[in-house]
Amino acid sequence: MAIWTRLAAYSHSEVLKLIARLGPGVVFGHIKKLIPGLLVTILVAMAAAFLGSHYKGSILLFALLLGLALHFISEDKRCQAGIQFASTTLLRLGVAFLGLRLSIDHLVSLGWQTASALFVAVSLTIVLGVLLARMFKVDVSLGVLIGGATAICGASAALAISSVLPKSVTLERDTTLTVIGVTTLSTVAMVVYPLITEWLGFDALTAGLFIGATIHDVAQVVGAGYGLSPAAGDAATITKLMRVALLVPVLFVISMFMGGNRLAEGDAAVKTPLLPWFAVAFIVLMLINSTGWVPGDIRSGASSTSQAFLVLAIAAVGLKTSLKEVTQLGWRPVAMIFMVTLGLATICGGYLVVTC
Repeated sequence: MAIWTRLAAYSHSEVLKLIARLGPGVVFGHIKKLIPGLLVTILVAMAAAFLGSHYKGSILLFALLLGLALHFISEDKRCQAGIQFASTTLLRLGVAFLGLRLSIDHLVSLGWQTASALFVAVSLTIVLGVLLARMFKVDVSLGVLIGGATAICGASAALAISSVLPKSVTLERDTTLTVIGVTTLSTVAMVVYPLITEWLGFDALTAGLFIGATIHDVAQVVGAGYGLSPAAGDAATITKLMRVALLVPVLFVISMFMGGNRLAEGDAAVKTPLLPWFAVAFIVLMLINSTGWVPGDIRSGASSTSQAFLVLAIAAVGLKTSLKEVTQLGWRPVAMIFMVTLGLATICGGYLVVTC
């Protein structure tokens, strides 16, 4: 919340004066074009942060819903450049900074059995999403989005995966639907899954493993885990961070199989890197954090910055997306999100029942 408080202290004219000092000419002209859209996006994000803190809900979901409600603003040409910048560049920066939340120690502490099981569960969940997409006769990209977001880290994964998928006229709409679906089900799971662990008779460690391996968003994992006990919360958080770490190999595989050649404006083929720059930055930051040389304040600041950028990105995605188009998708994507979520819970729950 502190970062939004600081942003709120700047007026429009002060922002322009600050940018004017950085450099004249073309650079200033380009940045000036971003200001209107960025200011709108920031206001939406600040409102979402306020609602999230007061009503204990997902800030990302509030940002998306508020953005959808204000979609008409994106039709103003003055705002389009800034909104586009927030939904692309700030998104990639937000994903990159997630690397400072992880270290090699997180991976080692889980043990190779748990790490292997998570890898298998994530892989099967994404495959299930693709199979359901074929079964329901929708775009395979939607299946990859739903499977990846469910398997890894909810809305953040959906945004990251969307950025490496081939561009299409329906990609932003599909991304919005995926974010709404997985965030909603993640909130439901935060309440329901702890009850399931008690019904199954899981101890604190096993309950934490189940919660960390199945709930989509980090915030809901923390809430559900520590709602049971400190031990369950610790296990859930570490397990969840392991799933977040799998985002990089997943992006690599998706880029390799689906993102090789994309269509840019004018339908010209554009060759893209096999691994996007923000994924490389994610790995580098995780390795740097593993050295133990990064002060706690910097790690905390990077985490807050990452969260702020992701909120801005999802607000921009909402602003760019027409709710009318989303509602025209029908029941199939909703059924897919529910079935993929149920599949992940069944895979992880069954594994823990057998092994623990």
